[in-house]
Amino acid sequence: MEYHKYSLTKKGKSICPACKDKRKTFVLYIDNTTGEPLHSSVGKCDRADKCGHHYSPKQYFQDNHISFDTVRNDTPYRKPLPMPQPAPSYIGADIFKKSLQGYETNALVRYLCRIVGDEAAKKTIGKYFIGTSKNGGTVFWQIDGYGKIHTGKIIMYGKDGHRRKDVMPPVQWVHSLLKLQDFTLSQCFFGEHLLKDTAKPIAIVESEKTAVIASCYLPAFTWLACGGSEGLSPDKCKYLKGREVILYPDSGMYDKWNFKASQLRAICKSVSVSNLIEEQATEVERGAGFDLADYLIRFPLSEIIKENRQGNIEPSSELQIPPTPKQDGQSPAYVSDAGILYIPTPPDGRTSYTTYPSVEAYNKRSILPEIIPIQSVDVSGMKQVFINLNTLTI
Repeated sequence: MEYHKYSLTKKGKSICPACKDKRKTFVLYIDNTTGEPLHSSVGKCDRADKCGHHYSPKQYFQDNHISFDTVRNDTPYRKPLPMPQPAPSYIGADIFKKSLQGYETNALVRYLCRIVGDEAAKKTIGKYFIGTSKNGGTVFWQIDGYGKIHTGKIIMYGKDGHRRKDVMPPVQWVHSLLKLQDFTLSQCFFGEHLLKDTAKPIAIVESEKTAVIASCYLPAFTWLACGGSEGLSPDKCKYLKGREVILYPDSGMYDKWNFKASQLRAICKSVSVSNLIEEQATEVERGAGFDLADYLIRFPLSEIIKENRQGNIEPSSELQIPPTPKQDGQSPAYVSDAGILYIPTPPDGRTSYTTYPSVEAYNKRSILPEIIPIQSVDVSGMKQVFINLNTLTI
């Protein structure tokens, strides 16, 4: 088979330089080795009768005094093999450890202390290994399940907990500031190191700050941040295999994340998408990028935090918990006469209940649940229902 180095492309046309027909009739020559056009002027007008303009590669090389190889090549073209991907690079532990201090200058840490209290803030800072940069910025370290540090995302916050708009660029990266040579970035979820706790379902948000705040108020979930609306990449999400996942998109991102959920269902045990923010946010808030953290901090949550702490107490022997029939793919829950849904959390350990005002509210995820200690309610006389673990619905 004769191999031609150049041929007319079969994809797309442009405006002919001769007849200038606006219908785009000019077919370019491409280099079959690279797939790229030889030049914007080299091609053939497909209006053979009314135009017939044809500027061949040979003419182009002659006009520009470029050597044109006319030797026949009988070797068929083979697409080049993809280049091997370089191994991921990581940040050294010494750099990481140096950032775990200076919290008195970290505006987000001070803000977190104000809204959840010093004890809960200290616990959360330690859990996520939140760091402080030299200029007082907050460092969100991306640490994988093996303890390897992929990079750190640095954001400057104001006293109100919002990003400072007077600082540019708004986001900086540790690996860039360190000017590490030949650094190959491979991002992971913020909070990915927490996935070793397999008892909890996983909740994913965009913002690292939102994941930190939500983990204080709703500790029944393992909270991760993907870093943006496009952050649910296949490379990151492969570590969610076999897990129960709930997505909490920012305002305006529900449809996009609903589509992402359809892709994740191929690898996750179950995936659902909360429409809480879409239903609760006003038009103004949607335009401002309203997210779960903005919703959470509206409420005085000191009592909820107190109850969450009490949830660590072992279940009382006086409580009569109904026996749970073992059913594949299902988990028990209980409904009171008032319609309130009580979900044992975690399903095996049972240190607390995750409650919703109704089964419908749970199925739609339109309202944030409340976490209560297991000692605070007796479910022995309640109706027993079962959660489908594939769809996370009743």
